[in-house]
Amino acid sequence: MAATATKKETTIESKLDALFQLQMIDSEIDRIRTVRGELPLEVQDLEDELHGLETRINNIQEEIKEVETEVADRKNASKDSETAIAKYKEQQNNVRNNREFESLAKEIEFQELEIKLHEKKTKEAKIRIASKKEVLEEALDRLKFRQTDLNGKKAELEEIVSETQKDEDKLMKKSDDAKKKIDERLISAYDRLRQNSKNGLAVVTVQRDSCGGCFNKIPPQRQLDIATKRKVIVCEHCGRILVPSEEE
Repeated sequence: MAATATKKETTIESKLDALFQLQMIDSEIDRIRTVRGELPLEVQDLEDELHGLETRINNIQEEIKEVETEVADRKNASKDSETAIAKYKEQQNNVRNNREFESLAKEIEFQELEIKLHEKKTKEAKIRIASKKEVLEEALDRLKFRQTDLNGKKAELEEIVSETQKDEDKLMKKSDDAKKKIDERLISAYDRLRQNSKNGLAVVTVQRDSCGGCFNKIPPQRQLDIATKRKVIVCEHCGRILVPSEEE
């Protein structure tokens, strides 16, 4: 019976030791990622902005093409009206009565009105094209400016990553190896605590009779239980897993 209890205590102790070791590894990974700061997010934001600008530029260019097509169509329509007017005027020379002459005159008047309408709409379309080209020029300038920003941020990030990536990869492997020594239930609790903690601390030591995470006082009896490592004890205030300080 005593042997069984000792085995259980040793198992829990080894689990707590493994959890604390995992926390040390993950904290070092966090430190490395903190060195990179907000750069990855800044790069992502710039890439998203550039994608948005490129989409906007493509849309404006398509709109300009559509309006230019409208201008070309109206120019062709005006030529058709001019051809029709010339034909009607020629027909007027061969009419047999005033009724036919007046009918052709109305056709000529209609085509002249069509030409004026096309001229008016063409003028408006050209104004729209000029306005869209101004917006396009601004968007292209903005794209160029932000692309320069992105290139600089990427170069800065790549330099930092190249300096820290090997260390991070080694630590990530250590973290994965450490997790294999701990049962899934504890790992799930550990991961949840890390996600809910601003500093990523799920396992903390007792420091000056207090929780190393939230710094609330720990009762003496609980400190004794923590020191023996006979069971997993969490802070009553923040829920972090507590282990003895390394000095003990």
